[in-house]
Amino acid sequence: MRTDRAANDWFTSSYSGPHNNNCLEARIAAHGIDIRDSKDPAGGRLHFNFRVWRDFVTRLPR
Repeated sequence: MRTDRAANDWFTSSYSGPHNNNCLEARIAAHGIDIRDSKDPAGGRLHFNFRVWRDFVTRLPR
């Protein structure tokens, strides 16, 4: 995970193409990772603490 991002710096996955409208955006927050829908940035957000996010990511199929 990159840790050199500025606070509130929302980003999409490097796998997201410029024509893909089904993207999630993420940012590194003070105590974890925030996730939101790129089509509705003012909508709801999910927050995961770093331990939970790491456990999730390490269990994704490769």
